[in-house]
Amino acid sequence: MRNSWWGILLLVLVFGLLYLLDAVLMPFIAGIILAYLADPLANHFQRWGMNRAVAVSSVFCVLLLVLVVSLLIIIPLVIQQLKQLSDAVPGIFAWGENTLAPQVFEWTGYDLRSELINVRETLVENWRDAGGYLAQALGQIGRSGMAFVSWITYVALIPVVTFYLLLDWDRLITNLGNLIPRQWANDVSRLVSRCDEVLASFLRGQLLVMLCLGIIYASGLTLIGLDFGLLIGVVSGLVSIVPFLGFILGLCVALIVALFQFDTWWGLLGVAAVFTIGQVAESVVLQPKLLGDKIGLHPVAVIFAVLAGGNLFGLTGVLLALPAAAVIMVLLREARDRYISSDLYNADDDHNAHEMPAIGDDRESS
Repeated sequence: MRNSWWGILLLVLVFGLLYLLDAVLMPFIAGIILAYLADPLANHFQRWGMNRAVAVSSVFCVLLLVLVVSLLIIIPLVIQQLKQLSDAVPGIFAWGENTLAPQVFEWTGYDLRSELINVRETLVENWRDAGGYLAQALGQIGRSGMAFVSWITYVALIPVVTFYLLLDWDRLITNLGNLIPRQWANDVSRLVSRCDEVLASFLRGQLLVMLCLGIIYASGLTLIGLDFGLLIGVVSGLVSIVPFLGFILGLCVALIVALFQFDTWWGLLGVAAVFTIGQVAESVVLQPKLLGDKIGLHPVAVIFAVLAGGNLFGLTGVLLALPAAAVIMVLLREARDRYISSDLYNADDDHNAHEMPAIGDDRESS
């Protein structure tokens, strides 16, 4: 009983520290997650004959190359399309009010024009407010340079923390394992292995799924000539970490742009075909090959974990949400297995089997 209270006290202490040190913990939690994700690549380089320091440096060179390519090619294109989108918003609303709304009213009797006018006015008002908030924020940064310096420092700490954690990752894991009481070592080792299997399958696999979906959506929408196709595809891929959100959000936005841009139904069919191909590829190829059947994270659990983590602990909670959900799922399965094999679940099983009549016995006797 005393051990249970100590465990509860430890959990309360951990969650309290997460809440109080939210901003400070962000670079360290991000560093732990990045080091965990990059450790297999570093181990792969070590199998080529590199020592750990050279392997970790090679991993950072690969990541730096990806970052440079993104900064030089992808991000400028996305920024350009963002600017084009902001310039096209007034025209999209004008088309919706003058062209689409009359057709919708003729078909359904729904006054879409009034709704679009209200949305446009709300956006304009919020845009003005956002400009005011931005000016206030910039002014606050100018007056409180220390806060800005702290934020930059936290961001700059992420690669530093990641490097040193990745450099000593295997030694840290071994030292943590040596601290486990020997009578619990086998059970803890088995649970940690299952958690690692689930986390590796989900985090590393989901990142690859997001990347592949982003490429499919962006390439397909660009090939059919859709305006802002690259931007819509990249955003759809990024938000695909939440099940079905990337597909639904991207499809709706792409269909609206296609309605505004194309004069025929072929544009709409092209958009539908791109997202159908992406969804089929995710279900038939990407999910089975990259994620497999070892995850066990229900889509509703993923959505709840992200929302709850962000609401409770901010950015730190969002970073921890999916790893924590995966670990909790493993622990719940372990608790279920132990319950099913316990005496409580199986009590008097043989006795009841002898006493309870088989189905249909009473009908036969009558």
